[in-house]
Amino acid sequence: MSLRNAYLIVFILLLVDQFSKIYIKTNFILGQEVEVFSWFKIHFVENEGMAWGTEIPGTYGKLILSLFRLLVVPVIGYWLWDSVERKHSSNYLVVAISLILAGALGNIIDSVFYGVIFDDSSYQLATLFSDKPYGTWLYGKVVDMFYFPLFEGNWPEWIPVIGGQHFKFFNAIFNIADVAISTGVGILIVFNKKAFHHEH
Repeated sequence: MSLRNAYLIVFILLLVDQFSKIYIKTNFILGQEVEVFSWFKIHFVENEGMAWGTEIPGTYGKLILSLFRLLVVPVIGYWLWDSVERKHSSNYLVVAISLILAGALGNIIDSVFYGVIFDDSSYQLATLFSDKPYGTWLYGKVVDMFYFPLFEGNWPEWIPVIGGQHFKFFNAIFNIADVAISTGVGILIVFNKKAFHHEH
């Protein structure tokens, strides 16, 4: 695969990711939900952490995460460039790295810029390029919206500790960038031999 095609994958995913997030931010109030199907909902949440809503605790957790992302993205970009330039890297590897890079860029845009270009979404529709932003540089919140509560129920009483408790599967709320990262990592795991066989 050419570097141009790899960059095209990154650009298209980044464009779709940011369009979806900006649409949700400017058309949904925080916590608002629209049911598409019983097992698929658009549910607007924001998180200060990593993919799938994972957070780093502590006062400086968000800052550390944002700075870490800024350092890692150039490394992933170089990995993509190097993999294509060596000519003998497989398309599985190039596509996987492209997906991971697109997802990382998508979420880093939220973290770096959203705090200074949007106002608060808690009780109103957010305004893009607001004169009263909700945060500062590097402290933006990541926008998530895809929710797939496929089924729910109660654990059997005989199971220790969690017996009788209510559960819902799948409970994570995520965005396109998260999907891109997870898919890229999944390709590297599932198609490991095909992704790396030329390099051995």
